[in-house]
This record gives sequence, C-alpha cells and structure tokens, in this order.
Amino acid sequence: MEEKEYKTAIEAILFTMGNSVELEKIAAALSLDMEKTKEYMESLMEEYKSMERGIQIVELDGAYQMCTNQNMYEYLIRIAKQPKKHVLTDVLLETLSIIAYKQPVTKAEIEKIRGVSCDHAVSKLVEYHLVCELGRLEAPGRPMMFGTTEEFLRSFGIHSLEELPEMNPLQMEEFKQEAEREAEQEIVTT
Repeated sequence: MEEKEYKTAIEAILFTMGNSVELEKIAAALSLDMEKTKEYMESLMEEYKSMERGIQIVELDGAYQMCTNQNMYEYLIRIAKQPKKHVLTDVLLETLSIIAYKQPVTKAEIEKIRGVSCDHAVSKLVEYHLVCELGRLEAPGRPMMFGTTEEFLRSFGIHSLEELPEMNPLQMEEFKQEAEREAEQEIVTT
C-alpha cells in the first residue's frame, strides 16, 4: 500500500471506532511498525489542521481520536438545541402498541407476539421516552418489564390508557387465550 492508502485506512479506523484508538492497535491493523504508523498519523493530523476542516485528529495519551474542531462548537450547540422529531416506523408502532395494551410486558412476550427480536425497537422507544422500565418479573433471569410513560400519553393526546381504542374482538380473544396458556405454563413450572 502507498502512504495515501494507509492514511485513508487510518481515517476509516478512527471514524468507525469513535473513541480513541491506541497507536499499537492501529499499527497492528495496518501491519506497520509503530514508528511508520506514528509518522502517517502525525502527517494526517497536520493535513487536517492545514485544511481547516470541521474535524481533526487529536492525540490522547498515546491514542488517537477523530474529534470535532473546537472552532465548530457554536454550530454543534445550535443544532443540538433544535427540537428533535422522532419518527415512529411501523416496527416501532407495532412494538409500542403491544406494550401499551399488554403492559407490564417483557421483551420475551413482545417477541412471542411479533415473532422477531424487539431489542432495537424497545431501546428506541425508551430513548424516545415513550416506554420505560417498570421493574423486573419474579421469574428465572428476572426479565425487565416495560410499560408506557406520561410522554406516551402526551404524544398520543390521551389522558389515560383507558382512552386507547378498543382492540379488535378477535385479537382480544387471541390475547386472552395466549395469556391463559402462559398462566397454565407458569402453574406447571412452579
């Protein structure tokens, strides 16, 4: 590889890792010795400085990290102050509706209904403050139970969960049968 390719690889490593990366690890990834890696690193750092870019590479106690140029902080503050609009995808809405109607509910119960993993969806709903952890189920592994928040009520313009639309009677019957099967399983296992 040529110097340009090594520098491009260094940029990719630092950008992808996000946090600081030790020089030894970068050298190992590039199959280079430490001295040559440091030379490329310092050259790359100078290039960023001379080009007055919005990002820079900084050295932190023998490790390197790609960071925002300090002169750009005012713009970052402006963008951070802008209200964030959360987009609820079909997956998020489906997961949220399951939580709203069956709360408190565990991820395993949500996954059983949806038929697929729900880790990402539940994490996003927690991040959006629409769902929160309500405690842990008294069962092996003590899984977390989730429920909706006040923000959920505000976002959907309702005052209480009783104002949620009625579920389709057929779906309601399916949920009841499922709950009865779960209750029977719990009785058998205890």
